[in-house]
Amino acid sequence: MSLATPVNRLTTDEYLEIERDAERRHEYLDGELVAMAGGSRAHNLLATRVARLFGNHLTGSPCRIFQFDMKVRIERANRFYYPDILLCCNPLTADADDYFETDPKLIVEVLSPRTAAIDDGEKRVNYQTLDSLEEYLLLDPKTHEAILYRRSGAFWTRICLNPEDELELLSIGFRRDLAEVVGLD
Repeated sequence: MSLATPVNRLTTDEYLEIERDAERRHEYLDGELVAMAGGSRAHNLLATRVARLFGNHLTGSPCRIFQFDMKVRIERANRFYYPDILLCCNPLTADADDYFETDPKLIVEVLSPRTAAIDDGEKRVNYQTLDSLEEYLLLDPKTHEAILYRRSGAFWTRICLNPEDELELLSIGFRRDLAEVVGLD
């Protein structure tokens, strides 16, 4: 008979202190650290392309775009995630943390076979608890398809897009053919 080994849970303050100096990024899931794997070339190219398109579109706006290294804190679920793209448009307060955001307007995840179920499952459910989040976009670099979740009052609508469809993000007033966004143009 084997004995279970208890897992030592970290507080959020302990996590943030460890993560500040860590050589590898970790997400925080209710006291436990989960190491982040590196993304593929296709994953990185797509995320960079989308961040550049959003940045060009939002030039002169108060919005901030983060790619890969800014965490989002989901206090209700006691989680910190590193989304591929995080877009915030709220004014920064004097007490804002330099290492995480709490009020994203739009989150984008680029899917991989290893993360697709988590991105469209656990992460989506937790992201959708954020009052500020208006849209959550999942992009598939292999199929060039997208799934867009959009808040409508207390409900979320799921919109499936093919490369020939138009992607419209109401949260930031962005409209382009999905083929252009995913790099098929």
